[in-house]
Amino acid sequence: MWLRRPPTRLFWYRGWQLFLAPRRIPGNVARLFALFWNNILAQNFIRRRSKVRWAAHWLIFWGCVLAAAVTFPLSFGWIRFETARDSQSVYQAYVFGVHVFSFPLGSVLAPLVFDVLDISAFLVLGGLFFALWRRGRDRGALAVQQFSADLLPLLLLFAVSVTGLFLTASTHFLKGFDYVFLSQIHAVTVIFTLLYLPFGKFFHIFQRPAQLGVAYYKKIGAAEQSASCRLCGETFASLMHRDDLKSVEAALDIRFGMEGGEHYQDICPRCRRKTLAWTQDSLWRGRGAGRVEL
Repeated sequence: MWLRRPPTRLFWYRGWQLFLAPRRIPGNVARLFALFWNNILAQNFIRRRSKVRWAAHWLIFWGCVLAAAVTFPLSFGWIRFETARDSQSVYQAYVFGVHVFSFPLGSVLAPLVFDVLDISAFLVLGGLFFALWRRGRDRGALAVQQFSADLLPLLLLFAVSVTGLFLTASTHFLKGFDYVFLSQIHAVTVIFTLLYLPFGKFFHIFQRPAQLGVAYYKKIGAAEQSASCRLCGETFASLMHRDDLKSVEAALDIRFGMEGGEHYQDICPRCRRKTLAWTQDSLWRGRGAGRVEL
């Protein structure tokens, strides 16, 4: 559905086209690592806006990544743990059927391995605290936030994290009390969260990596030929961006073409504001000042 929209579809295909251009591949690959580090792993673009917002995104991101890195391989059988054949106090870890390492149950590593999902839950809960604290104090966020798009994802992450911690509490502190019921509640919250992925902020999981292509688009567009304004002659955007914008508008049935084959996108933003003022002035003079009919 996201790729069916003409603007995002054009950015998607144009981004791959520019990235896979043979003469640009070496530089694009090197730039990809830098973009992935800054925009995905470190999320520096958010830190420039607000440190609280960055802390919320960073903790939630790494909590979810850690949980996914453990849960999905375990669910599909890519990773498994077994006790050693000659000792019940030693655990062995296998990745795709290959023995990777062993560790004693009494070692420091054992609780980190067994409770890694609890660590991810605490990371997510810390990020939720910062997110809700910011949304409760930021008037800009309060003015535009919506329950389904902004608050429901936070509530779903909270439910998944808390019900997961309930399983640990039942195992270690309550002797397995209501473990089956708690596991079913946890499974329901996880299923609803996965089903909600395309409909709110969770779609950033797919959208943000795809938007890395926009950085290539802007850089290559700035290095190539620029579009000049038809009225004042000054450059205002890349020629590629202007032509792509015309294509997107045509796909959306937005007709900004003018007589003689010219197009409204051939005019820079400053001249557009001027022409709007000229048009309003002409209409005012044509009707007569003070006798404008509403």
